[in-house]
Amino acid sequence: MQTKKVQVKSKSGLHARPAGLLVALSQKFKSEIFIEKDGKAVNGKSIMGILSLGTSHGDELVIKADGHDEDDAVVALEELFNTRLAHE
Repeated sequence: MQTKKVQVKSKSGLHARPAGLLVALSQKFKSEIFIEKDGKAVNGKSIMGILSLGTSHGDELVIKADGHDEDDAVVALEELFNTRLAHE
């Protein structure tokens, strides 16, 4: 299992549009993907799960991936948080 801490840089947190981008990218991988905030982990391939975290600007999240493409998944999701999601 691979893990990586990321920070929510978007001023509006993870609302519907960025959550949708996160889910769409997560679904491209065969690995199980989880996003964790304050000890609560949700399926990274579920938009309702992501939205239920109620993330705000500055929140720290942990990306967890488990499977044969876990390394690629964590790298891609970290890049998404640091680039596109930083401006949503």
